[in-house]
Amino acid sequence: MNRRHALQSLMGLNKGLSEPVSAPRPINVGLAPFTGPWTKEHAAHLLRRTMFGPNLEQINQAVTDGLEMSLDKILADPGIPDPPLNIYMEEDPNVPIGSTWVDAPYINNPDILDYREKTLASWFINAGAAEGVSVFQKLIVFWHNHFVISEIADPKFVYKYVRTLHENALGNFREFTKAITIDPAMLRYLNGNQSTKNAPNENYARELLELFTIGKGPLIAPGDYTNYTEYDISEIAKILTGWRDRGFYTTDPDQAVESYFQASRHDTSTKTLSSKFNNESISNAGAEEYSNLIDVIFEQEEVSKFICRKLYRYFVYYVINTDIEQNVIEPMAQILRDNDYDIAPALRALLQSEHFFDDLNKGVMIKNPMDFIYSGMKGLKMNFSSNPFERHSFMLLVGNALTPLQMTPFSMPTVAGWPAYYQEPTYYRIWINSVTLPYQQNITDGIAWAGFNVAGFLNAIDPLALVDELPDPYDPNKVIEDLGLILFPNGVTENQVDFLKDALIFGLPDFEWTTEYANYIADPDDEELANAVSTKIKNLLATMMKLSEFYLS
Repeated sequence: MNRRHALQSLMGLNKGLSEPVSAPRPINVGLAPFTGPWTKEHAAHLLRRTMFGPNLEQINQAVTDGLEMSLDKILADPGIPDPPLNIYMEEDPNVPIGSTWVDAPYINNPDILDYREKTLASWFINAGAAEGVSVFQKLIVFWHNHFVISEIADPKFVYKYVRTLHENALGNFREFTKAITIDPAMLRYLNGNQSTKNAPNENYARELLELFTIGKGPLIAPGDYTNYTEYDISEIAKILTGWRDRGFYTTDPDQAVESYFQASRHDTSTKTLSSKFNNESISNAGAEEYSNLIDVIFEQEEVSKFICRKLYRYFVYYVINTDIEQNVIEPMAQILRDNDYDIAPALRALLQSEHFFDDLNKGVMIKNPMDFIYSGMKGLKMNFSSNPFERHSFMLLVGNALTPLQMTPFSMPTVAGWPAYYQEPTYYRIWINSVTLPYQQNITDGIAWAGFNVAGFLNAIDPLALVDELPDPYDPNKVIEDLGLILFPNGVTENQVDFLKDALIFGLPDFEWTTEYANYIADPDDEELANAVSTKIKNLLATMMKLSEFYLS
């Protein structure tokens, strides 16, 4: 049983619909550039892994563009989205409706904090809905899961943190690590703002090594890991003393959200790291000492391998065996080091490789909840309102739906992030469970059938317009195949076409659909004809989104 069918079996969905499983074959490993024919299936795979919910138009354009131009677009920096706005709160004296609150002070009114939290949440979800062909929003989610913060009560701090992610998402990993180390939200989350020469706090020092840069490796002896020691943590904690944040929930209009260095709280002694870091001594350098420390950490080659493994698990698959370690991770890490830790060249090498496009790497990843929701909404071109309040209200609803699906942004379960990206042996399968599955099916039913009426606006797909864009809407087999390109990572099998035709034409001959659709096209204003075609398409989409293939990427 290959990896894709194993996932389908574990999910327990659409049993008996998949084609018989052929004997397993070795997966193509290595970073050799992909040279095969560039097809719509390859374009769809690339977009599906690098953005949220590509639609048919975007897939077709990627086919026309070819792999190199598609990657140019995907990896181009779209810039930071405009900041969140005051959409509706008339009682905020410092922020008129339609203006941003990110630099505005608070007043002693809990409603002010509440609306800013809600508009930040809807802004974050809307960024994914409006992303275009770009890897940046998926990278923002990746980095949020890497450089974790959680439960920071001031949305101004969280917004500044998200800006830090945007500014560095495809940039230099070493400089990114420096920026996040003194980011105000991170200083608060891991208690760096409380760390002094008399009481160095080890929380950030520990996560800097274990989760952010180099990883533990196997335990060698008590307090001695493969890549660092407990002694290193205590020395690094001293190096990081003296940093503080200010502006938290401030009512001072002149106080920005920022970090600053307070020399009187800093340990000025010379710190010496263990042999894991070549017994490097780091002398007092005041506000620059943390930067010197990170330079030393990044001298270790294991840092490049550590982050490449995380990128691999996010964009390709969670299994990293010996062959993949030697032939994908190590050369990818070499590219990262050769480019002074700039992320873009290494990620591009992965995304354009024969390995990435190997059939055994398609349809093996269970979508995370954000990807799952966007795949239906965006892939099927749901209509969103252009009215700020209506759009905010719907995006807030989408954000709230992530909580029962166990993926709430800015509210991580642990400092290690979402377990689906690190917890062996289940990894992505964690997203599918007895709690989340009923919610997911309710969401896809809502997308397919009635849409979501929020704040007086109906956020819904237009099934007639959707089918009209297909190359051959008169042929029910082609309709199913083209919708399968949007919704399924490996298209549809012959068994599935037969099964799904029952959802579309209820066992009737193919020509019945052809005739019915032709009659509608001849008289599109006939409400009865339009409703009949629309209902059939909605039933087809609802059925397709219940199959396990829709849950996979």
